[in-house]
Amino acid sequence: MPLKISTRPYTLNFKKQAGTSRGVLTEKNIHFIRVEDTELPGVYGYGECGPLPGLSVDDRPDFADQLKAVCDDFNAMDLEVFPFNLPIILNQVIPEELPSVRFGIETALLDIMNGGRRVVYDNAFSKGEKGILMNGLIWMGPFEDMLTQAHEKLEAGYTTIKMKIGAIDFDQECALLEKIRARYSPEQITLRVDANGAFDEATVFERLERLSAYDIHSIEQPIKSGQPELMHRVCDSSPVPVALDEELIGIFDYRKKFDLLKKVKPPFIILKPSLLGGFQQTAEWIEIAGRLGIDWWVTSALESNVGLNAIAQFTAQYGNGLPQGLGTGQLYTNNIDASLVVRKGHLYSDLSTSWGAIF
Repeated sequence: MPLKISTRPYTLNFKKQAGTSRGVLTEKNIHFIRVEDTELPGVYGYGECGPLPGLSVDDRPDFADQLKAVCDDFNAMDLEVFPFNLPIILNQVIPEELPSVRFGIETALLDIMNGGRRVVYDNAFSKGEKGILMNGLIWMGPFEDMLTQAHEKLEAGYTTIKMKIGAIDFDQECALLEKIRARYSPEQITLRVDANGAFDEATVFERLERLSAYDIHSIEQPIKSGQPELMHRVCDSSPVPVALDEELIGIFDYRKKFDLLKKVKPPFIILKPSLLGGFQQTAEWIEIAGRLGIDWWVTSALESNVGLNAIAQFTAQYGNGLPQGLGTGQLYTNNIDASLVVRKGHLYSDLSTSWGAIF
């Protein structure tokens, strides 16, 4: 089946400002990907690509031009895609320095190979038979707002809460954790924190010690990426288990992935497929982590429901029992209508709900 790719820019608008250690987000610009079979009119596979500002490898001013060039090359080849040649096409046609493009096109190709039904991986989740346990995300903001978010997540049935830290006063963040822990024991609520690299060598060890008082499950990326020696020391001595996140971004070579994890020896890694270069790249991290005895979970990177649906189906392939970070579909005022629903802290594919128009 000769395939053709087209794209559509789209701006996702946040329901409210999303605070991170890198600033406040009010919108996210993405491009939807559509693959069609020229011999089967009306059958489409969809994906999306959207670099995160200041974080993605392909966050660059000429991103739209680079995306167009990849699509033009793909279309000029008049390609037919099958499971056996998909890895070759991704590796040969799409430069590795465009990880979100690889993610978007890979998603769209998998979708059309499964009949253009928004089924990227055919499993119990995509069939609507099984949900995925999630953590509830608390965004950075004023103390009272974060406390309100925490109560809302608990009332919604989440048993794991992930709190962004590093943007407001650290004493206030600890006070919030203390309030949550005073009301809910570790058996009732699991607490994760995400520093997004906010600590430095002068503060990280003291702050990790303070955080340990609140029975924290894990801390994501306590220091900025690119400091493997310091990160190894942090992982080795931290009273709070460390999870690598940004540390993985921009590493596409298998051997380099292995060397990083073997050197740093983190208890956990966090996997964001659109930042890592798609599902094949993410699967390599999972395989290496398994060899080295490292646990993992998957987190979305503020995708629309198109990308989130694909990431959830990929995650469901592994049956990972840890809470996943897949709750971002409810962040936007203008998300694509999808079959994804959240019930009592689990993400489900509700097949009674139809998908909205993409393009």
